[in-house]
Order: sequence, then structure tokens, then C-alpha cells
Amino acid sequence: MDVRDLEVYQRAMVLGERVWTQVMEWRYLERSTIGKQLIRSADSIAANVSEGHGRYHYAEKRRFCQFARGSLYETRTWLQKAHNRNLVDDATFSQLDQDITRLAKMLNGYLRFLQRAREEAT
Repeated sequence: MDVRDLEVYQRAMVLGERVWTQVMEWRYLERSTIGKQLIRSADSIAANVSEGHGRYHYAEKRRFCQFARGSLYETRTWLQKAHNRNLVDDATFSQLDQDITRLAKMLNGYLRFLQRAREEAT
């Protein structure tokens, strides 16, 4: 299966693009400080899912999925900071926060799937 077929990867990609679009509307100072951090953490989610998918051992696959989950929660923190600083309006914040919550559940499900697959393989 190609990583692009995984719904968790697809949603992570969409989140990264939504964050990018939002940040690109900001002024230079906001983009170069909080914006860069927010984009990096959001983009790291899909990148880690992808890297883990390409690994051979289940433990590595799980580890990169855990990295993705860490990046997801980092994204939530940067998003909250952006909202607190009036860079993201309430509606956008609410939608992105819901996307993050949904993606967190999907990543946890993917981690459980990888654990079961490992147990079945041994």
C-alpha cells in the first residue's frame, strides 16, 4: 500500500496546507516567528507518517507515528498561540482545532493497528 492511500496521511497533508494558507496571510514578523514554527510542526506530521510507512520494522513505524503525534500536539500549541495573539480568527481556530482532534484519534488508531500487525507477525 502506498502511503498516499492512508487516510491519516491524507488528512495530515490537508492540515499542513490549511496551516500554510493561513500563515501566508500574516505580516513578515508573525510569519518569520510563530508562522515558521507552526508550518514546520504541521508539515512534520505527514512527513513522519510517510517516513514511518517506509520503514521495515514495526517498531520504527510506530516510533515515527509517535513523532507525528508529537508534531500534531506541537501544532496545536502554536495554533493556540496564534489565536491568542489574534493571528487566527475564532472560526479558523475552531476548525483547525477540530481537525487536530480528529487527526489525533486517527494517529492513535494507526498506532494500535501497527501494534496489532506486529503481534500478528510474530
